[in-house]
Amino acid sequence: MKKIGIQGIAGSFSEEASKSYCNKFDIKEFELDYLVTSMNVLNSLTSKTIDIGIFAMENAQGGVVIESVEALAKNQCKIIDMFYVEISQNLLAKDNIALGDIEEIHSHEQALKQCKDYLAEKFWSKKLVEEDDTAKAAQDLAEGRFSDNVAVIASKNSAEKYGLNILESDIHDLKKNLTLFLAVERIDNNE
Repeated sequence: MKKIGIQGIAGSFSEEASKSYCNKFDIKEFELDYLVTSMNVLNSLTSKTIDIGIFAMENAQGGVVIESVEALAKNQCKIIDMFYVEISQNLLAKDNIALGDIEEIHSHEQALKQCKDYLAEKFWSKKLVEEDDTAKAAQDLAEGRFSDNVAVIASKNSAEKYGLNILESDIHDLKKNLTLFLAVERIDNNE
């Protein structure tokens, strides 16, 4: 059984990426450890609580994922695969909330960057708030940790998992919104 640590929680793009990775390498026996940040993933790899780490490295629109660069700078690891996942960003809100009701939009820094033009056009006067994870923002909204007038940018899986409405689909600026993910493992010092 492979223990795979991912950046994000259930419903995150890293969860989609990890399932894609396991499918690609025909790994049937695996358990996901939802670690939220790249630093947590790499620290867990170093401390041997996971076998493989998967996290986002760069997006076609949003650029390099700074938190991943910082985590890699502090932890040694071996890159075992690099692969792209197409990302669909969506505007999610609670029931009975319309576009005009939205006062703030919460999401990961990368998601906000990927939807920059959309946000500038539709929500130029609204507050944008960076969160650790797109799916965690969706969960926090669903569980009442944000006011009802908050929307989040996250995956369709997050909308389904946390019972949120998709107000608008595919709001990312690039038509093919690809993110490069890395799969890493510990460096065996006996090599």
